[in-house]
Amino acid sequence: MPKRDVIDAIRGLPTKKVPWVPYVGVHGACLIGQRADTYLRDPDLIASGVLRAAQRYRADGITLLFDLTVEAASMGCVLRWWPDNPPSIIAHPLEKESLKRSGIGVPGPRDGRWPVIIEAGRLVRKKLGDVALYGVQCGPFTLACHLRGASIYTDVYKRERFAREIISFCGRVAGEAARIYAREVDCDAVAIADPMASQIKPEIFRELVSPAVQPAIEAIRKAGKVSTFVVGGDATKMLEEVARLGTDGFAVDEQVPLTYARDVARKHGVGFGGNLNVTRALLLGIMSPREDAIVSMAAGGCTGFVLSPGYEIPFNVPEEHVDRVIEAIQWYETHYVKRHSGQYREDVERLWYQQRDMDRHGHL
Repeated sequence: MPKRDVIDAIRGLPTKKVPWVPYVGVHGACLIGQRADTYLRDPDLIASGVLRAAQRYRADGITLLFDLTVEAASMGCVLRWWPDNPPSIIAHPLEKESLKRSGIGVPGPRDGRWPVIIEAGRLVRKKLGDVALYGVQCGPFTLACHLRGASIYTDVYKRERFAREIISFCGRVAGEAARIYAREVDCDAVAIADPMASQIKPEIFRELVSPAVQPAIEAIRKAGKVSTFVVGGDATKMLEEVARLGTDGFAVDEQVPLTYARDVARKHGVGFGGNLNVTRALLLGIMSPREDAIVSMAAGGCTGFVLSPGYEIPFNVPEEHVDRVIEAIQWYETHYVKRHSGQYREDVERLWYQQRDMDRHGHL
């Protein structure tokens, strides 16, 4: 039961296997021979790419999209489109304007590209089968960066009241986005992706961001779905705060030692996910994707762990590199779990720190 394993793992529960969730965004376009800018605006193409990725990569769960500009674009932010990447924000409406004077409101399911996403989700649901569907939404601090620009980083220290107003508003937007993914699209899990949040101090995260995440968590919980918080970069210093958010789980990238993420997650009774190296392993292959996956699974184990990339799989990742991950999953299920269940912690930690030290010294 792949879907059940994903849901249980996000909640921090034991699973029969390590569930595998490739974060497929515009890579879905590449798999079906389409440009990213065309793909992201066509529900039929999105559905085709998602279904292809789920089948091709033998996924237990799959992301509908991984585009953190959706919410900002639905509020009028100007995008620059790319053939091989998600769009980027090229103008910040609150850079020189207050929230009140800007007239920006919380967008709904009929605004921006939401109708395209909702239709794509419904098409995917009809054919996905026993695979968990993830909705990936933009978290409140990253959304505040989209609206305000880089100034939000100084605002949180020098203009706290102003920053709180913007981040709180972005939390309301995130709450509506979560409701759309959970109810309108009927996703099984909703990931609140806030990669920029790792660049602020833990106390700022606790005071300004944590309250803003609550509307999304509440919307997901009311819909009877599970939630995870995806944080990028070196979030080691703030992982305790992330674990206390109230989401069912969290996910990290390769900059956070997975053994540490595991210990924090189990301390707080939540699930955790990650942290395949997207650039060096999946994209470039200068680190073995197979070995990277085996180390991650050994560290994560079969309690509350979802194997996933540290972030979105890039457009042109070679399919054979992902195949090596699939090989690792099969090997782990066949050989490692049965022989080493409950007895591998010291070996895992030794492997992890050996790999980290080798990476730091450039021995890839």
